[in-house]
This record gives sequence, C-alpha cells and structure tokens, in this order.
Amino acid sequence: MGEFDFLVGSWNVLNRRLTKRLAGSDDWVEFTAPAKSWSLFEGKANVDEIVFPDGVRGLTLRLFDPVARKWSLNWSSSDTGRLFPPVIGEFTDGRGVFYGEDAEGDTPVRVRFIWSDVTENSARWEQAFSIDNGESWEVNWIMTFNRA
Repeated sequence: MGEFDFLVGSWNVLNRRLTKRLAGSDDWVEFTAPAKSWSLFEGKANVDEIVFPDGVRGLTLRLFDPVARKWSLNWSSSDTGRLFPPVIGEFTDGRGVFYGEDAEGDTPVRVRFIWSDVTENSARWEQAFSIDNGESWEVNWIMTFNRA
C-alpha cells in the first residue's frame, strides 16, 4: 500500500490561492473544484486530475523511487501540456514535505509542497515559494480536500 493511497477516489477541493505571488499580497481568491485520484504500480504511483472553474484541468503524477525512498510529484495542466519540474520528498509521521526548483515568471523559486491533516475523508495540501533558498516562505496556494 502506498503513502498516497489515501487520495484514491473522488474529492471536492476548496482552493485558496493568492492572486499575486511574490508581491507581498494578502489578496486571496477561493473556489471549489472536483478532483479524482487513482493508484498505480500497487501504490507506488498515483495520478490525480482536478477540474478548475475556468475549464483548465490539472494533473499530478506521483512516483515512488524505492531506492531513494522518496516521492517525486510532477504537475501538468491542460493549458500548457508540459510537466513542471518535480518536487521530491517523503512522509514522516503522516506529514509529507516535498521540495523542488522552478520559476515564477522570470524569478527562480524554491518550491515546497506539504501534505498534512490526512484522514480517510479529508486532507490538506499547500504550496509555498521561497526566493531566498528556503530562509522564508510565501504560502500561495492551499487546497482542502473533502471526500465527495
């Protein structure tokens, strides 16, 4: 059984996202979106799709590396058709923390995903960016998952 098996099934996802990232903004937008997830490779892979209100679809492919004992989380969206750089990490005591490198516009960022508060019927995901190599973080997107 895989660490992301809790996510298998259908969800109603409350999204809370900053309208402007890395701008010192405190202006958030909230919206709901349905999501579905399924497990592959006997729990060592996981895929989910979320449908945003504007019709754009997001997809996450999660793969477990049994040698490194780490997960890579790979995001794509229907409006770009490309995979973004992965975030890599693991679960410890029921909390998953994952890091990677990306860019927000022309600004290089360190990316952090955190999975927490996981139960059979709910979970929390957050995304944060750092422009100072992890000294400080701006949380810019929070998803609260509730089983459909």
